[in-house]
Amino acid sequence: MSDRILSDAYNIKKLIREAEALADESMIAFAKLKQAMLSARLNPEVGVDTGQRALIRLNQAEQQAMAMSTNLLRVHDELSRLARVHAGPEENVPTELPELATAEFRASELAHA
Repeated sequence: MSDRILSDAYNIKKLIREAEALADESMIAFAKLKQAMLSARLNPEVGVDTGQRALIRLNQAEQQAMAMSTNLLRVHDELSRLARVHAGPEENVPTELPELATAEFRASELAHA
């Protein structure tokens, strides 16, 4: 395998992992925001329905973030397949993803369709 292919493979591996980490960080941020919104609503001076539409929209954003994360896993899986074809059997380049990682999301997508 050429040095250029190996270099590209390692760069892509680094970048896909960065993208996956950012997706996870966004979901953590959404969870923290939701917790703060719900905690603020516990104030007796605030109506129980205050911010309900915002919470619904945040829930939609969380679902979209999960879909993005799942699609990034699919990208990662496809890149791993390409690495085996183009980068050869070098160690530490491909990343194996279990089928379960995307199967559960596909089932939930079908349930909400």
